[in-house]
Formats: sequence, structure tokens, C-alpha cells
Amino acid sequence: MFGLGIPELIIILVIIVIIFGAGKLPEIGSGIGKGIKNFKEANKSDDKNKSIEDENKKS
Repeated sequence: MFGLGIPELIIILVIIVIIFGAGKLPEIGSGIGKGIKNFKEANKSDDKNKSIEDENKKS
């Protein structure tokens, strides 16, 4: 996974907890999750529009 092992991920998590505090972690996780969801939806929408455009060009 991107060349990161378990020790590196643990170090990154500890740094995030130190910077943001444990209370903000659920809020940050929720924001990241929503961002990923929106990105995937936009990507699907873009792919769908491309396929419709391709069908129109073939006609």
C-alpha cells in the first residue's frame, strides 16, 4: 500500500493525533470519507457522460 508498512502507518497516526487531538479525529475522518464519496460520485458521473457522448458520436 504505497510502500507504507504498519510501523509507518502507526507513526503517521500518532502524528495526526498529536496535531489534531483525539477529539477531532472523528470529525476529520468523516470529512475525508465525504470527500472520497463525492470524488467517486463525480468520477462515475463523468464516466457516464463520456459513454453517452461516445454513443452520440457513433450515431
